[in-house]
Amino acid sequence: MAVPKRKVTKSKRDMRRAHDALSADAYVEDKVTGELHRPHHIDLKTGMYKGKQVLKVKERF
Repeated sequence: MAVPKRKVTKSKRDMRRAHDALSADAYVEDKVTGELHRPHHIDLKTGMYKGKQVLKVKERF
């Protein structure tokens, strides 16, 4: 059975865990409407992606 020869220091342990932190999702403002949407994703309110109409959006009343 594998047994560690030395105790892992707090520094080494914390360096390994440095990538585990959660980050908030990034949002960008649409140039035309000013709505926030995720980068490289379709703006669901307008149906636009990279300045082109990709989805037909139903009008809500």
